[in-house]
Amino acid sequence: MRLAGVLLHPTSLPGPGGCGGFGQPAHDWLALLGRHGIGVWQLLPLAPTDSTGSPYSSPSGSALNPWLLDAEALVQAGFLQRSDLEALPGAAARPGPMDLAMMPARSRALGEALARRWPGQPVQQQRAFRRWRRRERGWLPDHALFMVIRRLQGGQPWWQWPAPLARHRRSALRRIAREQAGWLLEEELLQWQLQRQWQQLRQQAERAGVQLLGDLPFYVAHDSADVWAHRALFSLRADGSLTAQSGVPPDYFSATGQLWGTPVYRWPMHLLSGFRWWLARLQRQFELFDRLRLDHFRALQAFWSVPGDAATAEHGRWRWFPGWPLLALLWLRRGLYLPLIAEDLGVITPAVEALRDGFGLPGMKILQFAFDGDPANPYLPANIRGRRWVVYTGTHDNATSVGWWQSLDEGGRRRVAEAVGVPITAPAWQLLELALASSADLAVAPLQDLLELDDRARFNTPGTSSGNWTWRLEQPITSLDGALQGYGAMAARYGRATS
Repeated sequence: MRLAGVLLHPTSLPGPGGCGGFGQPAHDWLALLGRHGIGVWQLLPLAPTDSTGSPYSSPSGSALNPWLLDAEALVQAGFLQRSDLEALPGAAARPGPMDLAMMPARSRALGEALARRWPGQPVQQQRAFRRWRRRERGWLPDHALFMVIRRLQGGQPWWQWPAPLARHRRSALRRIAREQAGWLLEEELLQWQLQRQWQQLRQQAERAGVQLLGDLPFYVAHDSADVWAHRALFSLRADGSLTAQSGVPPDYFSATGQLWGTPVYRWPMHLLSGFRWWLARLQRQFELFDRLRLDHFRALQAFWSVPGDAATAEHGRWRWFPGWPLLALLWLRRGLYLPLIAEDLGVITPAVEALRDGFGLPGMKILQFAFDGDPANPYLPANIRGRRWVVYTGTHDNATSVGWWQSLDEGGRRRVAEAVGVPITAPAWQLLELALASSADLAVAPLQDLLELDDRARFNTPGTSSGNWTWRLEQPITSLDGALQGYGAMAARYGRATS
């Protein structure tokens, strides 16, 4: 089925509380998508963020971000009282961009309030919580302990903790569990409530005929529960420092390459374990989403490994990764179908293409990359062949289409007009029509493009460490009805509709 989708992270939804989330605006958003036949909602990772707000560098690859928890829904469900909501940090703040400084304190206050009210909750709720906690024992205990110890250690990275804690010694962890049972309960209740609210959104999406498309980073952060609890699977020394780190080699865009600072995988250990950690990680994501974009897909074939103490990525080397056996195991588990999209941007080798095509995975095409004057440019609409693609106007890492258009020189603007076939009067929508007219099974646009916003609404600028991830809608969800109606009608003209 040919579909159209919208890219919008829940943090960008409007409302009080300093951050969008899983509350009523998210339900209203899904209702609008379903009403207008828009079949895919694409999100970024739902994991907790780092201090800059990036969901791609998380302290936990399986947990959900407490910033997304909707306090009003907790009051309505009887888990909190109205006075608890009114006492939260930022309760009286005006809606605006995501408040990175305030959100950690708000989330902690929510956890404290949930734990304080927990003894008075009905028996059936307490039983449901205990059942859920048993089901999630593969990741929840490590996540909760990691967050509690980090709090006790003043936010220090795990390799700077006292040795028994840094090395995940069971006796030390049991002591923490006894002494900090209250804080552990807070962390677990936050995750349970997040799961409940997200599941309600999943159910509404299914009723509305909207697929939820998630996003999974290839690597996990050095300072994360995943690495702390599974040290043998990552490129670490005994003291927790990196023997090797991730990145990409020098190219046209950077003479020294890119250094990402996450540990690379000790792939022989993953192979020997039957990819137990990887399969559990992916299964968790498939419980949250209908489909999943795998970021940096090319690393499943070979990854750029840089010495752990290197200051640039120049002196790395390509190392093989056993992507074929991993995907084959997953393919068998998923009933001979992989609901994955390969993020295959950049310089991709025939071996990476063979891995992608061997499992029938869609790749990605970004129209903003298409108009450099090269007639063989693979992102040009005329060069997109076949259906197994997802075509984007731009992604969360790009300028908005209006901002991109404003940055083009006359030659670039002329080439866009030639591809469209008429003068450019509404660049975001005309670029979107090129995506919808393509042969790709799925066309996706960021919401900023549907609203014709300039780069003041840009979500992320790679290579920068501030001013990202904070954009939010300034208007209520109901005001989007016209833009989504127009998008749905245009999508339907090109055979993209859910009904």
